[in-house]
Amino acid sequence: MPDVQHDPEARKFFVAVDGGESRLSYRPAGDGELDFHSTFTSPELRGRGLAAAVVARGFDYARENGFKVIPSCPYVAAFVDRQPQYADLVAGR
Repeated sequence: MPDVQHDPEARKFFVAVDGGESRLSYRPAGDGELDFHSTFTSPELRGRGLAAAVVARGFDYARENGFKVIPSCPYVAAFVDRQPQYADLVAGR
């Protein structure tokens, strides 16, 4: 499992590996909600499961801190479909 870091000032969860980065960017979206609006993985790091790791850490953070998540990033929305244990955290469900 990669060592996912949280940078609250930059509002991102990330893994830095071999000079590249995989990240989930978020922003506050009202009372008790976070908008997971963007994911990115450097091309040379794709296919290693790093995006899934940073998104999972983001959802774990949301659960630990009582937030609901707006999955506006298509990758995040697809992730929730594949990982139903996070479905209860999706705003509006």
